[in-house]
Amino acid sequence: MAQSLLKLLASRHPDADIDMLAPEWSLPIIERMPEIREGIVLSTRHGELGLGKRRELARRLRQTGYQQAIVLPRSLKSALVPWFAGIPQRTGYLGEMRYGLINDVRPFNKAVLRQTVQRFVALGLEPGEPLPAIPLPQLSASVENQQRAMDKFGLRPERPAVAMMPGAEYGSSKCWPLEYFAELAELLAASGFDVWVLGSEKDAAAGAAISRDGYAKDLCGQTELADVIDLLAACDQSVSNDSGLMHIAAAVGSRVSGIYGSTSPDFTPPLTDSRVLHYRQLDCSPCFRRECPLGHLRCLREISPRTVLEGLLERKNLIS
Repeated sequence: MAQSLLKLLASRHPDADIDMLAPEWSLPIIERMPEIREGIVLSTRHGELGLGKRRELARRLRQTGYQQAIVLPRSLKSALVPWFAGIPQRTGYLGEMRYGLINDVRPFNKAVLRQTVQRFVALGLEPGEPLPAIPLPQLSASVENQQRAMDKFGLRPERPAVAMMPGAEYGSSKCWPLEYFAELAELLAASGFDVWVLGSEKDAAAGAAISRDGYAKDLCGQTELADVIDLLAACDQSVSNDSGLMHIAAAVGSRVSGIYGSTSPDFTPPLTDSRVLHYRQLDCSPCFRRECPLGHLRCLREISPRTVLEGLLERKNLIS
């Protein structure tokens, strides 16, 4: 979602060099964004303050002569490196009482900036400027790496493929039931599709469950993130919980069927015009809880595999 901001900045400041400070795991994504000159690794763990690491990184960045830092997270620790580095203009929202750390404070109005991507893009505007049309993310794919990965895993380029992404770091309240993914895989196989299940090592059990009956190819934990990006680019369609891989699929041009439970597509939609959103809008949703507080998970269980299949087959009819 940050790439929408990057595209705005690159269009307005074509001569500017834009670097991104981010966790190491995200570098394969950053490398596929043409707007970024360099990805800079912040080696702190999630939730770690790491003052010494931040000071040392800032010491190195101070020599670069950056004129502006745009701080996307609203946490106090995320504003420390630009402040330590003495970057003159430090743009962001006040967040966790960051007076002084952020010296170009922008107003944060949830009623106006409803979506995460809008909150990012707004930081690249002049103060008081209304939101423009949001630039859609677009990650580049490597044809060479895509072919290598398909050869390695025995994937068939001559058949239409649908990617499934059953994971969601946030919690079980965002995860469509695995038996529904498995049933959908069987329905898709009967409709002439190959099905690839993509995810990290944390999704290995999910991938094994979905592929158990042989209707899907389980790749969870067997690929690098760069491979996943390129394999998603080879998939005409993808089915995903509200997760990071859903946004990657949208950015490489796969038509996304996004499944929402405890979260809402009003807040984090896939940023593409080619999408189908499945969201029940129950009285109890979105609750934004990691686990269903009522224990029934109706928001996800009432989205049937056949309903998702209908949306996928609409696309097949359009291109056949």
